[in-house]
Amino acid sequence: MTILVTGATGVVGRNVVDQLLRAGQGVRAVTRRPEEAGLPAEVEVVAGDLGEPRAEWFAGVERMYLFPAGDGQAAAEAVRCGVRRIVDLSAAAVTLGLHTNPVEQAVEESGAEWTHVRPGGFMTNLLPVWAPSIRARRVVRYPFPDEASVPVHEADIAAVAVAAMLEDGHAGRAYTLTGPESITAREQVAAISDALGEEVRFEVVSREVAREEMLALGGFAAENADLLLGFVNYDGGEASGEGFSDDDYSALLKPWPDVELATGRAARSYGQWARDHVADFR
Repeated sequence: MTILVTGATGVVGRNVVDQLLRAGQGVRAVTRRPEEAGLPAEVEVVAGDLGEPRAEWFAGVERMYLFPAGDGQAAAEAVRCGVRRIVDLSAAAVTLGLHTNPVEQAVEESGAEWTHVRPGGFMTNLLPVWAPSIRARRVVRYPFPDEASVPVHEADIAAVAVAAMLEDGHAGRAYTLTGPESITAREQVAAISDALGEEVRFEVVSREVAREEMLALGGFAAENADLLLGFVNYDGGEASGEGFSDDDYSALLKPWPDVELATGRAARSYGQWARDHVADFR
């Protein structure tokens, strides 16, 4: 069976590809820049943009993983071409009623069997922020040492998506995904230190200093500095009262059971994530 994976070069998508290959499935990956994809040789890589889906993507495909880009028109085209099961990546904020997701709506209206995968915060979100200073100076400079969250391992997000694509019994369900435990930023750094086998110091700095340092890093860190540091809310509004408050997200400050419900095993811990990524901190 060939499964179509969109967003295949992303944090979750690459894990989806790897897990499907380990399960013995054929994979066709859509990416805007095939020459930069770096996917395994057995993956069929095709060029494309989700905003302009093409029938040839779906030839011989009955199941697909849909990255949340565009307005969901790829779902309708997929079903027209014979796709019968779609698993889409969404966000936990939809579960809480804080956002709507047009891709989810399009998938439900497509006529395919559907499953929504709705992760909360990713364990990997702070990797581009913390890794450079850990590699250079074995230090993390961050304003919120005691800020707790329940982040989820990207491999668990992928595992839920793969289970929903390969197994029956997931159609019509929305899985809200967290890690197995609440953990503070300081405890996350301690877990990275344990994985490295070396001390990593935690230096508390102001939000303003942290913002300057994140902007200097460029890329993901710069693009998400205001959100990660609380200068704006998740809807892009100012954090001084506009948009959603932290209280709106309080339900995501405790573990949810959906990783285990979908896969039959417990979610991976932050310590496991740190060990999986130890090379990023060397």
